[in-house]
Amino acid sequence: MPLPLIKPYLSKFLSKKLSLALLTSLALVACSPADDADTTSANANEPITDAPQTEAINNTTNEVSRETVNEQDNVVAIEQPITILALGDSLTEGLGVNPDDNYPAQLEVTLKEMGYSNVKVVNSGLSGETSTGLVNRLDWVAQTKPDITILTIGANDAIRGIDVATVEDNIRTAVKHLQDNGSEVILGGMQIYDNLGSDYVESFAAIYPRVAKDMNVTLIPFFLNGVGGDPELNQADAIHPTKDGYTIIVNDNILPILAPKLEAMVETENN
Repeated sequence: MPLPLIKPYLSKFLSKKLSLALLTSLALVACSPADDADTTSANANEPITDAPQTEAINNTTNEVSRETVNEQDNVVAIEQPITILALGDSLTEGLGVNPDDNYPAQLEVTLKEMGYSNVKVVNSGLSGETSTGLVNRLDWVAQTKPDITILTIGANDAIRGIDVATVEDNIRTAVKHLQDNGSEVILGGMQIYDNLGSDYVESFAAIYPRVAKDMNVTLIPFFLNGVGGDPELNQADAIHPTKDGYTIIVNDNILPILAPKLEAMVETENN
């Protein structure tokens, strides 16, 4: 799936021999859990019953990184196993789009095209999820042993008018839990409708940069930047992105933050 929007990142990774190869329409509607949340990428909400497979995943994290060159595509192949956990609500799950079209699935395909042959993006988005619910399942999703977690949560808290301090405390708890388990966290910033009152709106938006600064976390300032408010990039509910909307989120909002971290991770492994 060649994507013109990722060419700047491809060229960056090709330039070095060992380099790698929400705004006002944010979803403030409580999303009903989807009956079938099947995705083509791994799903951290499903029970882990295959012990040999789990053991294999654990073992691959200890493998030494290797790089090979695909001469036909002129792409440096990064064979180091990397697991990315996409953790959040319906915006992560991809409510309303095909399993191949949500952002975790698109991100995995794009990263493989960039040369990360052993990357896995685990979709642990859950429709209707609040920050409290997310905290309650942290031990479960931690079984994926992610190298990097993209955390995007808070919209459903806002629709319920949950106290901002509670939301922030939950996000801090989630970040700390993930960090303590060896995962580097990327926090997706959220914005909400003004009809909740300016004080709440401003206080809510301020959660994300404050947490990012205090906890040494990289911030995506607004997860839906360039997509929120555009009817052509959102479904009929004017809330959830379409396939094309998710493509923009991946290429314009996630990759500029994620790509340098992956590059640094591979370089560290090689040194």
